[in-house]
Amino acid sequence: MSDETPVCSAKGCRTDAVWVLVWNNPKLHTPERRKTWLACDEHREHLSQFLGVRGFLKDVVTLVEWEREQPAGD
Repeated sequence: MSDETPVCSAKGCRTDAVWVLVWNNPKLHTPERRKTWLACDEHREHLSQFLGVRGFLKDVVTLVEWEREQPAGD
């Protein structure tokens, strides 16, 4: 992992990310494939709703938890 702090995925936001929104578009991705967006506290709910109404949102976890669960080298 780089020394650069991950930032929120919301358009125009440069705030440090706190959340990982795990999603999958079933029309494009296999069921096991997981994509991620990062979110700050302010944008977590908005981004979650955006993905949720489309049926894409699979999970929301803290960035710390996500990093702890990822295999080394990913």
